[in-house]
Amino acid sequence: MIRRIMELTDNVRVSVSATTRAPREGETDGVEYHFISREEFEEMIEKGAFLEYAEYSGNYYGTPLAPLEEQTDAGNFVILEIEVQGFLQVKEKIPEALAVFLKPPSLRELERRLRGRGTDSEESIRRRLKTAKKELPMAERYDCVVVNDEVDRAAGEIIDIIRRKRGMSEL
Repeated sequence: MIRRIMELTDNVRVSVSATTRAPREGETDGVEYHFISREEFEEMIEKGAFLEYAEYSGNYYGTPLAPLEEQTDAGNFVILEIEVQGFLQVKEKIPEALAVFLKPPSLRELERRLRGRGTDSEESIRRRLKTAKKELPMAERYDCVVVNDEVDRAAGEIIDIIRRKRGMSEL
């Protein structure tokens, strides 16, 4: 989804989160995530180096503050791909932040997609589905909800939302 949004826009960037989980096959450090140790992550927490962070499915995930500030200072619109705990932290720190909840068409479809990736254990899939069930009711706290049913349609809807909310004709 984010890759498609970036293909369709000029000044949208994605924040690369840090995580303590192991890389999946084909993932590159610094591209999908910054893969760091739990100890390093906890040191960064102590130093206040994250805009937001949370523990999700047994691993830490967080948005490093410095690269985010560099991108916004350069005039770019930055997308944070974060879960609900992180969203709550961001909204507390930056109330004007635009929050879009990307919702699966159904829990059954989410399960099909997770299994289809072939990258998660059965335990991880069950944990993610349980978390999704808890998070879906939180959608009402976001500014907008977009159903991730078809990539091009949903990406276009998100781009339109950003344009409307930011009073922009182009991105």
